[in-house]
Amino acid sequence: MVPASNKDSRLPIHLIKDNIMPNERVALVTGANQGVGFQVAKELVANGVTVFVGSRDFERGKTAAEEIGAGATALQIDVTDRVSIDAAAERIRKEFGRLDLLVNNAAISNTNKGNLSLEEYFKISRASNAPLDEIRAVWETNVFGALSVYQAMLPLLRESSDARIVNVSSGVGSLTTNADPNFPSHASYGPIYPASKAALNAMTLAMIIELESTGIKVNLVSPAFTKTNLNGYAGTESV
Repeated sequence: MVPASNKDSRLPIHLIKDNIMPNERVALVTGANQGVGFQVAKELVANGVTVFVGSRDFERGKTAAEEIGAGATALQIDVTDRVSIDAAAERIRKEFGRLDLLVNNAAISNTNKGNLSLEEYFKISRASNAPLDEIRAVWETNVFGALSVYQAMLPLLRESSDARIVNVSSGVGSLTTNADPNFPSHASYGPIYPASKAALNAMTLAMIIELESTGIKVNLVSPAFTKTNLNGYAGTESV
């Protein structure tokens, strides 16, 4: 490491270690040990962003971070566990003092699909027969988890001069498109995963309205029907 100049020496040590300077962006991607989250983290690092690879299981996050390489750091964060979320926020605060980009990607599609095909699972996932415990479990991650992470990370985002939030949703959560009988996923809309993404869209609007007078920008994205563990690798698009 090149010795710090007099100007650099006035910076907190966590901002100059490992050549990480304050003008470099710092990101957190939840659910980044696999699938879409892993790809997002990988591409961010390739573009010079320092990325915390958020993972419910630390060892899986560590493996993913090592595969991505320099610039990626494993961070244990379970979006259904407030203690875990607060600990993650505190680590980011201690190491960087701010967060420039939050990608709320962590999500699950089910807890009891087992070996059922998607078609078979859809049949037991309708409003009339979907188990309430299953609905609550999926919503706990996809909706309340994203909101909990937002609440914990917002103070860090406010410390950034150019903060961004990206919530990863899905086309199956669009009320407008799903109300159209010609929409391909119309018949499979249900209260578990699709409705959880509709609720995430609503939560995102609440975030947007709260932050519209600030410089923090919020984006809502759909990665399309990608081939990941979320759908049992039945997707038709690559990450």
